[in-house]
Amino acid sequence: MKRFIPSLLAGLLAVGLIACSKQGPDTAAAEPASAPAAQGGASIGLSISTLNNPFFVSLRDGAAAAAKDAGVKLITVDAQDDPARQIASVEDLIQKKVSVILINPTDSDAVANVVKQAEAAGIKVISLDRSVNGAEVSAHIASDNVAGGKMAAGYLLEKIGSKGNVVELEGIAGSSAARERGLGFHSVVDGKADVKLVAKQPADFDRAKGLSVMENILQGNKNVQGVFAHNDEMALGAQKAIEAAGVKNVVVIGFDATPDAVAAVKAGTLAATVQQKPELIGKMGVEAAKKLIDGQPVEKSIPVPLDLVKQ
Repeated sequence: MKRFIPSLLAGLLAVGLIACSKQGPDTAAAEPASAPAAQGGASIGLSISTLNNPFFVSLRDGAAAAAKDAGVKLITVDAQDDPARQIASVEDLIQKKVSVILINPTDSDAVANVVKQAEAAGIKVISLDRSVNGAEVSAHIASDNVAGGKMAAGYLLEKIGSKGNVVELEGIAGSSAARERGLGFHSVVDGKADVKLVAKQPADFDRAKGLSVMENILQGNKNVQGVFAHNDEMALGAQKAIEAAGVKNVVVIGFDATPDAVAAVKAGTLAATVQQKPELIGKMGVEAAKKLIDGQPVEKSIPVPLDLVKQ
């Protein structure tokens, strides 16, 4: 009997091993970390600087509608205004083997290497709204930010009679939008003898930061006649600070023509906003990407028209 029990156990173990050998591999273990995005169809990656801004939500929505019309898959990733997060998410899009990447940089310099990685992997890249510095892209789709800055400056000078103290709220340092809008603004305002730039501070395209930065500026100087903010979110925040401080007759101009800003212009609380067309930027981005997928040429620079929404 003692010899029988070990023989029985050995037999059961052998049967178990044979049964295991007939099973397939562990599917969870065999699944790649990032499966290809396109299973038999084209796919486009969209890397957005932040979806905490209505402008970029509209851009995303325009791209999504165009992708649906074109019959391509759109994968959107949100950098949340963090360059490191954006780089990581674009690397993931590369691993997913998307056909084209649309990128709206948080930092125009920081994304250069990951754009080069995409190109090296055979993935075309198109920049939207903000350019990429230090790397080639297949196309750049944006409004003329320099022209928009000039447009804002010209209307601001008109409203204040080319005389008074002016504040500039800047966007995220390193972004092409902030640099170009500021360049256009200063090309008009600088050198005006009766116009003084009393403060120039970044508020990172953020409404809450626009509010706090403007509050700090007004604590030191309430004699302000005009404010140019590099986007509407900062302009709306600045306007709240101005109202709270009880300062009257300050001309505030934003940039983007978001729904909140357009409503504020109609209500008379903002003087104007430079109108971009974010949905059109997103739509044109997908259309250009589809051309690349189909082997068609695209223009290196694709302009999107601007306008001025004013009182």
